[in-house]
Amino acid sequence: MTTEGFRFEEIDVSRPHPARIYDYLLGGKDNYEVDRQAGEQLVAAAPEARIGLRANRAFLQRAVRHVVADGVRQILDIGTGLPTAPNVHETAQETAPDTRVVYVDNDPIVRAHADALLSKAGATSIVQADVRDVRSILDHPDVRRVLDFDQPVAVFLVAVLHFLTDADRPREVVAALRDALPSGSFLVLSHATGDFADRTDAQAVYNKATAGLNLRPYAEIEPFFEGFGLVEPGLVQVPFWRPDTPPPEQYREVGIYAGVGRKD
Repeated sequence: MTTEGFRFEEIDVSRPHPARIYDYLLGGKDNYEVDRQAGEQLVAAAPEARIGLRANRAFLQRAVRHVVADGVRQILDIGTGLPTAPNVHETAQETAPDTRVVYVDNDPIVRAHADALLSKAGATSIVQADVRDVRSILDHPDVRRVLDFDQPVAVFLVAVLHFLTDADRPREVVAALRDALPSGSFLVLSHATGDFADRTDAQAVYNKATAGLNLRPYAEIEPFFEGFGLVEPGLVQVPFWRPDTPPPEQYREVGIYAGVGRKD
């Protein structure tokens, strides 16, 4: 895929964007002043936000290694955000060079940056689409070119569904993705929560952004895995999903759940 037809005027720099806030808090450079201001406001409202987002990124990498170790060689990463090394395809292909990856995001700047990064060998692709319209993703020619849905696929929805309101029917979104997957596929998911602290002020930061933050409790997040068997340790705070080293005590304040489910 190329950036032909891309126009930078497509980018809304008048309001912060979640992907660019995330990039800023991870130490990236693909953000604007409005995103940096929002990031600082978020940290002021939720002091653990920066370590939480970094823990979320580390979970993503561990989950990639897990599904690849299980034999999966196809990944559909929805809501990928701005490229942050090591990226999903880099992590996966380090272990299994034949892994094929499709990135999906609705932000045109993500598409532009990711397209410049990806190889042209056909093993990776970037698609601009919105998770609310699952069919536009599943039927996209670039998705179908790279991925074979007759073989297991790992779908990543990492820090995505909390930007969908209940009116967006996130459970139906996940169910539509699940139904398109064969046995042996995976769902990798993380989701912000207010279970560990009042995060009303943090939500207010995102209310000024291009997508609001919809915190959900454990009881509303766990059902996203319907039809998938949760692998150990189940749905837990993101730093505690199979950590490489024991997380520091302050990580217990991180308000993000994470889990990996396998479709049998």
